[in-house]
Amino acid sequence: MGRMSTSIAALRARAKTPGGVKAIRYTLVSVISVIVAQIALIVLFGLLHWTARSSNILAVTLGGIPSYWLNRRWVWKKSGRSHLWKETVPFWALNFVGLALSTWAADFAASWGKTNFDSHLVQTALVAAGSIGAFGVLWIGKFLVFNKLMFGIEHHRAADA
Repeated sequence: MGRMSTSIAALRARAKTPGGVKAIRYTLVSVISVIVAQIALIVLFGLLHWTARSSNILAVTLGGIPSYWLNRRWVWKKSGRSHLWKETVPFWALNFVGLALSTWAADFAASWGKTNFDSHLVQTALVAAGSIGAFGVLWIGKFLVFNKLMFGIEHHRAADA
């Protein structure tokens, strides 16, 4: 029990550091963007019966908007105009990688679900799981890229020099 409380204390201490706060905020932004994207995906595929591919493309785009804005402003504390080549293009390029992977996963899940289940509700759950699972794979890598290459202080200091 003593070892566990030491680990919890160390985790709490880490969470209070600037890097820990940034990681927590990044996680919360991810939760928000996933909620936006998943609601859109479920409405478009599940209720409106769009294709998994079309539903996922619009859902990922909609989830990307609050993700960009909140990551830039709240997580990395950037204000003013976005820099097109240092922030906007890299963010949406990474989002496109996630879009491609999640669209493939959603489309695969829809095909597999249609073959194996008559229930559109089950098919919808599979499409949502495929999409979110694909983004889960990319989540940590995106944090590292955002932190080191796009929004991190070191990146902008080097660019300003």
